[in-house]
Amino acid sequence: MSAVAGLLLTSCGSLSPSSRMSDLLVETPGTWAASKEARAGVDLEWVDRFHDRRLSSLVDEALENNHDLKAAAARVEKAWGNARVVGASALPTLDANFDPTRSKQNFLGFPFGGGGVPTNQFTTFSASLDVRWELDIWGRIRAGRAAAVAQMEASSEDERAARASLAAKVAKTWFAIGEASEQLALARETLTSYEENAKAVEERFKNGQEENGAASALRLAETDAATARATVTERQQQLDTATRQLEILLGRYPKNALARPGSMPSVPSAPPVGLPSELLQRRPDVLAAERRYASAGRSYSEARRAVFPRLSLTGSAGRSTLELENLLDSDFGVWRLGGNLIQPILAGGQIRAQAAIRKSDERETLANLHQTVLSAFFEVEDALGADRLLAQREASIREAARLAKEAHDAARTDYKQGLGDILTVLGAQTRELQARSQLLTLRRMRLENRVNLHLALGGDFSPTPKS
Repeated sequence: MSAVAGLLLTSCGSLSPSSRMSDLLVETPGTWAASKEARAGVDLEWVDRFHDRRLSSLVDEALENNHDLKAAAARVEKAWGNARVVGASALPTLDANFDPTRSKQNFLGFPFGGGGVPTNQFTTFSASLDVRWELDIWGRIRAGRAAAVAQMEASSEDERAARASLAAKVAKTWFAIGEASEQLALARETLTSYEENAKAVEERFKNGQEENGAASALRLAETDAATARATVTERQQQLDTATRQLEILLGRYPKNALARPGSMPSVPSAPPVGLPSELLQRRPDVLAAERRYASAGRSYSEARRAVFPRLSLTGSAGRSTLELENLLDSDFGVWRLGGNLIQPILAGGQIRAQAAIRKSDERETLANLHQTVLSAFFEVEDALGADRLLAQREASIREAARLAKEAHDAARTDYKQGLGDILTVLGAQTRELQARSQLLTLRRMRLENRVNLHLALGGDFSPTPKS
């Protein structure tokens, strides 16, 4: 669909309104505040940078079968058809007419004297080609057509944004499935460990090795094991839900039958970010907002020109005869040429009111463009800042997990040697498992934020060409 849209936009290039991005009053900085790095270019194949062939294949499938994306493509076709309809008013219209007529004529007052009213019945056959062409002297029709073309371009940018957004949703859901798989494995490991703890405490309790608080320690160990069983069920539910969500994005029935990844991919290297000014030339939502602003401007011009007179030329040529077989005889040819001039004089204020409405639309689309640009800058700055902070959080949690594991190992050793108590073991174990779970969540958050950064920078994605 994107190739078709590109062809259509190329064919309408001469009718497309020029960019109005210069009307923006938003300050564009020279560099990003959250990161001074500004390598040129935008990664158009960002999905492949995660080095996950299955993910790339799933994104291609979603771009092929997702129904929301098909709806966006249909809206582009609809906008193109509307542009053609509006543009057709600038071209001559040609109609073929065939008009057979049977009529009766009364001659009132004849003859003088008595008798009935004399009549005459006859049949005529007419065939003609009628032409009508409104001369766009003031550019009213051209302005309306340019407005429709700009709307079509905006719809094309919306479709491009929907395509990139869909790729991002598939990637994020795939990462969520990867995290859920790892969290489920960790939950099962936790359950096994807690059950072993409960069994060990129970054996020591039966053997009389625990002196103080043996009963409460046993109940705490059993409580941890029961909680771990519930966590396993919760993780399984999260995994099943994420799988069904991905199946919906792929256009499949959500039957939870998709093959799942066992883990998440590694976070790839940072993408090129370019300069803030370049963002205004590549983000599809910004470009779509600018095209709607340009369209509103041309619509306003169209409304203003409605006060000028409209000049149309008309003409027809054909045959008119009393006998059907004579329609092809040139001796019965007829023709007509004419002109039509309409000057609005009194329209109840409708023309001015319509122009005022179009002017309000233009101001509204300009405000929307300003807000879209500010939101775009925010998303880039926020993703750049979050990328750095999430990496720092992950490093801290990774260190915490390492220390918690060492504490857990030491506590278990002391407990087996009779030098420690089970509460210390349970506490150390809980901290280790919580830190490992947080680490998995942070890895997924970093992957999602990297996707957000690609989208914020205007990164596009196209399906892999089929061989």
